[in-house]
Amino acid sequence: MALTLAELTETGLRVALPTGPAYFNHYWLRDACPSTIDAQTRERVFDIAGLAQPPRARAARIEAAELVVEWSGENHVTRLPLALLESVAMTGHAPDPAALPQRLWYGDHYPHFARLAQADVLRSDDARARLARALIEDGIALVTDMPDSDEGLDALVTALGPLTATAEGLHFDVRLEIAPTNLAFTARALEMHTDMPGEDAAPGIQFLHCRANTVDGGRSLFLDGAAVAEAFAKTDPEGFALLAEHPIPFFYRHDDWDYRGHQRVIERDSRGRVTGVTISQHLQDMIDLPQQLLDTYYPAFCRFLRMLQEDRFLCRFRLNAGECIVFDNHRIVHGREAYSAESGTRHLRGCYTDRGALRSTYRVLAARGCDGAG
Repeated sequence: MALTLAELTETGLRVALPTGPAYFNHYWLRDACPSTIDAQTRERVFDIAGLAQPPRARAARIEAAELVVEWSGENHVTRLPLALLESVAMTGHAPDPAALPQRLWYGDHYPHFARLAQADVLRSDDARARLARALIEDGIALVTDMPDSDEGLDALVTALGPLTATAEGLHFDVRLEIAPTNLAFTARALEMHTDMPGEDAAPGIQFLHCRANTVDGGRSLFLDGAAVAEAFAKTDPEGFALLAEHPIPFFYRHDDWDYRGHQRVIERDSRGRVTGVTISQHLQDMIDLPQQLLDTYYPAFCRFLRMLQEDRFLCRFRLNAGECIVFDNHRIVHGREAYSAESGTRHLRGCYTDRGALRSTYRVLAARGCDGAG
């Protein structure tokens, strides 16, 4: 039997979309009505629980490119674009310009990092969109021609979102200290890690502005944690499941702070797709999983740590004065080779903004016609 354009059922509608038939629940359809959103505040002003009876369509039809629903028991008509319904039927949500797929990369990717001059990012919506898009797709980008000033870094960060604070405050300086509170503030090698895993919500987008680098050694190390996790899933699915399902403890403590949090080493979204990793052996607390579980968890954890050291994933390069490396702290794993403290000066100034702020900025720019593609 052929499906009519909009067929009523007890609980919803079956709609013949150009992409194929799809079912939509009555509650969802009523709640999705554009009239539920205030035009000035852009906030929802409709309470579906306030209806006298459960919503039910009295009639429905397709007119032009819209689904038109007339509701029983209330004098109200809903009009929904078919494009919205198609997106929901195919992806489960409304169109989102920031829902860009990750572009996984490997150890040969450094020459392909997006590179933009700071002045272009500050004065051009298109350049700002290209930077935001690169951070969503690749998780990393280089900003060049940075002024040697604190204000220059702040201007770059706020072009994407507000600064977010950590235990270190709004900023931190990676340079040699007499009494360091962090291994980064020494000349020693830094193992591959993500930052601040001891916080409930680790900071999102990290900025490291190189102010000076004249030392021997100290090359920067970066890899795509999502690419490593995907490779691990193919070669070791049981180990992948262990690291993706069980949170382990991390800390960050000193005289004036004591942060503790649990994170999954491999992060996935609600659909099971890898979004990134959390790893930091120097900030990893005593693992508090059941001892019997550790019989399988620890070997899998070690296999993953060894994979993070494989040359096929690792980019090694020298960060030069006037460059700022920007990266997703929930996806990109970074480290540093040791350097000779007596050979010169090395100073990086760092800070963070939120991943949600980055995507918000990209959506606003995309709505203006700047999607950063090409």
